[in-house]
Amino acid sequence: MNGSRDKVRSALNHRNTGSVPVDFGATAVTGIHCCIVEALRNYYGLEPRPVKIVDAFQMLGEVDAELAEKIGVDCIGIGGPKDIFDLDVTRMREQTTPWGQLVLVPEAMDLTPDAQGDVYVYAGGDKSYPPSAVMPKGCYFINAIERQYPIDEEQLNPEDNVEEFGLLTEGDLAYYRSETDKAYQTGRAVVASFGGTALGDVAFVPGMGLKQPKGIRSVVEWYMSTAMRQDYLHQVFEKEIDIAIANYEKLWAALGDKIEVVLTCGTDFGSQESQFCSIDTFRELWLPHYRRMNDWIHQHTTWKIFKHSCGAIIPILPGLIEAGFDIINPVQINAKDMDSRRLKEEFGSRLTFWGGGVDTQKILPFGTPDEIRRHVKEQCEILGRDGGFVFNAVHNIQANVPVENVVAMFDALKDFRCGPFEGL
Repeated sequence: MNGSRDKVRSALNHRNTGSVPVDFGATAVTGIHCCIVEALRNYYGLEPRPVKIVDAFQMLGEVDAELAEKIGVDCIGIGGPKDIFDLDVTRMREQTTPWGQLVLVPEAMDLTPDAQGDVYVYAGGDKSYPPSAVMPKGCYFINAIERQYPIDEEQLNPEDNVEEFGLLTEGDLAYYRSETDKAYQTGRAVVASFGGTALGDVAFVPGMGLKQPKGIRSVVEWYMSTAMRQDYLHQVFEKEIDIAIANYEKLWAALGDKIEVVLTCGTDFGSQESQFCSIDTFRELWLPHYRRMNDWIHQHTTWKIFKHSCGAIIPILPGLIEAGFDIINPVQINAKDMDSRRLKEEFGSRLTFWGGGVDTQKILPFGTPDEIRRHVKEQCEILGRDGGFVFNAVHNIQANVPVENVVAMFDALKDFRCGPFEGL
């Protein structure tokens, strides 16, 4: 069983086939910064050309077919026709980044710095409204600008916090059909990010694609609301899941089992040292809504369900399993108690670990190539036992990583994949 799609399927079904499937670029949380994509293309002798930005928020570059072949990627992602800023990603143009790299960005996006060196981004590209995000001078990615209007507790309307989530149109479905067909023909496993199920993801709370966001749009206010406005959040989540299930029904009818994995939610529950909420709060506020969504997906589709959460989340993992998630990412092995051996022993039969293959805080950016090769081999041996592992870094590869370190990671991974799982 050598095909990319088969390797991913085996991993998801906890079968060991003697090689580890790899993802880089299939999602907005498993990607590579455009600087590193260009550096990798240069390293492997690929024809120079502007790197397509596939996630402008994080300035992630496209891992196209040529590069995917060079580095051994087994997955391919599909997303919607609009990005987090409500910009049309089907219409791209060349632009030069503040650090001098020629890239392809949505036509309505302008990367020109102002007099202070900052780049501002506008919802839908409409500059008649205040900007929704900024790339500060010297930065390599974009930050949300909070536009929180004064909150009148008596006037809070849950509809305001689901304004950006709507039912798919026939045009949307046609786009997804076309993108899925093209992705499926590559032979790689198709990973879909349909959106609309943020459930409090702080990347989406500010509403960067809305010209005048309403409701609770401050990250601080949102976290306070998890304790002070639970009834309100329950209503928001209920409406969001209603919309999501209606859309998933249409998507399953249109795409079927050409999709292997669906990324449903990227809400983080952990910091470096602890969790953002108590276990009781998680079980009361999030778990029932996750379970309703995941139960529908499991009952009506063949898709495996991908959950992203950074941080020290060992105490919350049983609840995520109970909620029906099949996959956890990024597997932050450098956070408190997130030891890869413990994760594999306690949860490896019930979760697929999509990530955890290399530490991106210390080892990948600051280690030597030899240290990286040893680290990658060790993580593959631990997490790859009996399947249930798709290799990815602990979150996206950032702009400041030496390209020789990234190449060392891929070289180690290829060597490991070519041989048996020693010691397993």
